[in-house]
Amino acid sequence: MEPVRPAFVPDPSLSREAMEALQDEIATAAVFDDDLTFDPGDVTVDRDSDQRSLVDAEPPVIAGVDQAFLGDDRAVSAAVALRAGEVIDEATAVAETEIPYIPGLLSFREGNAVLAALQSLSVTPDLTVVDGSGRIHFRQAGLATHVGVTLDRPTVGVAKSLLCGTPREPLPDRLPEGARIAIESDADVTAPDGTVIGYAYQSRQYDRGSTSINPLYVSPGHRISAETAVDVVERTCDGYKLPEPTRLADALADEAKAEFE
Repeated sequence: MEPVRPAFVPDPSLSREAMEALQDEIATAAVFDDDLTFDPGDVTVDRDSDQRSLVDAEPPVIAGVDQAFLGDDRAVSAAVALRAGEVIDEATAVAETEIPYIPGLLSFREGNAVLAALQSLSVTPDLTVVDGSGRIHFRQAGLATHVGVTLDRPTVGVAKSLLCGTPREPLPDRLPEGARIAIESDADVTAPDGTVIGYAYQSRQYDRGSTSINPLYVSPGHRISAETAVDVVERTCDGYKLPEPTRLADALADEAKAEFE
């Protein structure tokens, strides 16, 4: 899976102004509508599921990508590919993190490790779930969008915190399981005000008590709509807070990190 748009491969040597200008180009190239080769209803992480589309197609391959870090100067990226809940391939890659973390420029710090891990897979995912933002980003070009547009493959971003944008309605202290609240663009985002750039999605919640689980922030990366992105994430959360592809990628990244340390 080689970059379709090599000009967008993250270059951490660029100035901040050049990075932001490149993100504007990436956002222009991004497609935030459904352009998928599979039926989102066929996505499952249930190994016992016999779901098939009307044409009895193979379930789509869904990959997850997550990172761990070796000190301050190296990122370990792990990619795990699943079909109907079965791991069919996995890969890891290490790349230098040549710049510090800067809000909004995460892809220039971690993107090369993510691309290297995905390129090491022997299968081409139908969709990749990235630990990071997609369209929920100041310039609509978070890590998931940067990776998706560079490879021209459908991607979804799943972040644990809200980088920017405004919930359509105030988020309660305890969002019920399964709830989703639209995140709209505001003055901090280059999209027109009120554009739905993603969703706060409550993948799991405790049954009772004062302790609560924070929602995920799901946004389209490339070639998928905000609504379908959250639908897919809902179908891949197998009783855990995180989608199964990124949950497994997180574990694999930690294993790889331990081997390198």
